[in-house]
Amino acid sequence: MKKLLYVDDAKSMRRLVEMVLESHYELTLAEDGVQGLKAIQQQAYDIIISDVNMPNMDGFDFLRTIRQQPQYQSIPILMMTTEADEEMKQQGKSLGATGWIIKPFIPDKLIQVIERLTN
Repeated sequence: MKKLLYVDDAKSMRRLVEMVLESHYELTLAEDGVQGLKAIQQQAYDIIISDVNMPNMDGFDFLRTIRQQPQYQSIPILMMTTEADEEMKQQGKSLGATGWIIKPFIPDKLIQVIERLTN
């Protein structure tokens, strides 16, 4: 089973993503970028999905830190956020984001994107 890390400070979003993805992936949940970094130090993931606006370490700092580590330079990282601003998307892309998903997401489409990026 593919391993997926989902990082989001909103408990309701973590719960929703867990309900949608837990039967498809080995899922790890983290509340912010700091917890996300701890998670990737403990095991490797096939894909990472992260919110942008979070306390302690936001999604962009999390993304930047991950991309500096050689073993995570080619892993797909999706930013899933309410931010739809083109400038934010470009910033994410310049930091190494593989894709950008606007919340609220469509469960089937999220699974399709994950499958496409991990196969």
